[in-house]
Amino acid sequence: MPSSTLSTPSAPAAEEVAVPTFAQLGVPVALCAVLERQGIDRPFPIQVATLVDSMAGRDVLGRGRTGSGKTLAFALPVLTRLADASSERRPKAPRAMILAPTRELALQIEATVAPLAKALGLRTMSIFGGVSQNPQVASLRQGVDVVIACPGRLEDLLQQRALTLDAVEITVLDEADHMADLGFLPPVTRLLEKTPKSGQRMLFSATLDRGVKVLVDRFLSSPVTHSVDSEQSPVSTMAHHVLHVRSDDRLPILVDLASAPGKVVIFTRMKHRAKQLAKKLNDAGVPAVEMHGNLSQPARVKNLAAFSEGRAVAMVATDIAARGIHVDDVTLVIHADPPLEHKAYLHRSGRTARAGNEGTVVTLAADSERKEVAALARAAGIMPTTTQARPGDPILSVIAPGERVLRTQAEIAALFPVTVPTQSPRPGGGARRSGGRKPAAKPGASAAGGRPGGGARGGRPQGSGSSRPSSGESSARRGAPRPR
Repeated sequence: MPSSTLSTPSAPAAEEVAVPTFAQLGVPVALCAVLERQGIDRPFPIQVATLVDSMAGRDVLGRGRTGSGKTLAFALPVLTRLADASSERRPKAPRAMILAPTRELALQIEATVAPLAKALGLRTMSIFGGVSQNPQVASLRQGVDVVIACPGRLEDLLQQRALTLDAVEITVLDEADHMADLGFLPPVTRLLEKTPKSGQRMLFSATLDRGVKVLVDRFLSSPVTHSVDSEQSPVSTMAHHVLHVRSDDRLPILVDLASAPGKVVIFTRMKHRAKQLAKKLNDAGVPAVEMHGNLSQPARVKNLAAFSEGRAVAMVATDIAARGIHVDDVTLVIHADPPLEHKAYLHRSGRTARAGNEGTVVTLAADSERKEVAALARAAGIMPTTTQARPGDPILSVIAPGERVLRTQAEIAALFPVTVPTQSPRPGGGARRSGGRKPAAKPGASAAGGRPGGGARGGRPQGSGSSRPSSGESSARRGAPRPR
């Protein structure tokens, strides 16, 4: 279908253009009050660009990098239009559907939407695999206005007749390109086919390649396209570094950087690497949790809570966290394993320097990886500061300033009192500084809770008999060649 493209005007260099308020963009007073209490008083560019059209009920295609403010860009019009509509909430018949590629993202969207919905008397819920479906079915029976869902579990419940999509007035696809990466476009297509053709549809994505354009052409009616802060545009508040390191220096350098003040997300390619590295950081005195596809959903929730609350200062993750996790105040992203392609680099790096804040990105490169990392930087459109680094070098303090503090094993056990088993440290342990003797205690890697892969496999209820890709999986298909 044809689409019209609108470009957000650039502000003249010599003068500052006034940013409209949420109220001036048509956001109801009740929602403005909630935003104000949360310290949000001015919209971001993607919100300024899209709100007028989305509030008017037009189909919208929003292009913007992760962390650009897309959640409020679709949440505010969805809630406003539902509150103004004459339709009423009915059991098993949600009025709006927001699809997300991962469980973590679905939960975080709901955390943003729920207080806003409550102010308007609307009900929200999240639907995803890896947990019992019974509470989700019960909530649907009671009636809900907005479902925030991963495609796999939602389609399961639809087939079980636990809900219908006949009453959906507004559909949102968030991180549509990540849906394509994970192989979710077939279930997304089937779900969209179940919604009324007359409904409003909004699609937000960092890129429009592969199957995303197919979705746009098929399901969006004359969409208005707004491109703000594209994935390839540079982030002025993000500093990039490449450290050429020896293989046996990787861990000491990671410990040094992660023990500085602030939160850090450390990316690995493989799930077992994330688990091992989190354990090694804990052993060295850095409170760390892991995040990857082998964790059960309760373990993911516990680990994310520990990191968000600051009990864990480091999260060691595979690419499952590159899009699906949004945590405030991440000051440093470290690519312990360089990603396979530049888009993964950009998605990973987007965990820091969000919403105008400053952040630093570090890539560790062994001798055999130098050419690969240099090509990656060129493809990503960045010019990193490249340095040869050894443990204790001054560049580490430049990248992550502040005093390095390492915890004793007893302190780490207190931070994770239930889910991280810790042996007693050797006598004489106190708060250690970098270079201190490593204790004999072997704490668990994180709040993983039991054996890897515990809980319902693949985020789907046991016995469902479905072979479709599961919501929340970290790879596109089980056994996919791309490592995670």
